[in-house]
Amino acid sequence: MVRSCPGEPVLKALLLEGVRVGSLDEVSMAVPGGQVVCLSGPSGSGKSRLLRAVADLEPHGGSISLNGTDQLSLPAHQWRRRVVMVPADSQWWFDDVAAHFPGTTGDLLPPALGFPPEVMGWSVSRLSSGERQRLALWRALAMQPEALLLDEPTANLDGETTETIEIWLLEEIRRRQIATLWVAHDPAQIHRVANAHYRIYGARLEPVHGRD
Repeated sequence: MVRSCPGEPVLKALLLEGVRVGSLDEVSMAVPGGQVVCLSGPSGSGKSRLLRAVADLEPHGGSISLNGTDQLSLPAHQWRRRVVMVPADSQWWFDDVAAHFPGTTGDLLPPALGFPPEVMGWSVSRLSSGERQRLALWRALAMQPEALLLDEPTANLDGETTETIEIWLLEEIRRRQIATLWVAHDPAQIHRVANAHYRIYGARLEPVHGRD
């Protein structure tokens, strides 16, 4: 049985087994529901590409499954409703913010994100990169995912806002039991949020134990 931490069997998890994508070879890991596994490595080492493979946006070898369902058994769009990726540069298709939040999700915007109620009436063009990043996180959570793929989700935020968002995200991840793979470069952030940490060394992914 695949295990995430020593002695801990994984029953409900995002599982990568022998995944090959780009320069990465034989990547295997378990991301249990309700936990955060951080991924770090040099620029260009393949972190984002690995997330894209997990999201079924990048051709790859090996096996990826979620809670016992193999990625290949579902159409890509169905998989991506269960396994939701938040890229470093979030995508916005409509002019207005509200158009990206169907139903009542816009009305339920968490206070931790720091927006006034009228944000749903704003145009996307007026949003800063940090504001887009925060709204993209809520948009992803509003999809009720079983797994989250976060590519440096706080990169454009200041220190205080970063820690506020971390606390909120971790509460949501644990409450909803979302398996979360989180790309990060800041050792302090990794120490705050990660249940486990892997770093890319060449073509391999190796576990990191203790503080960086």
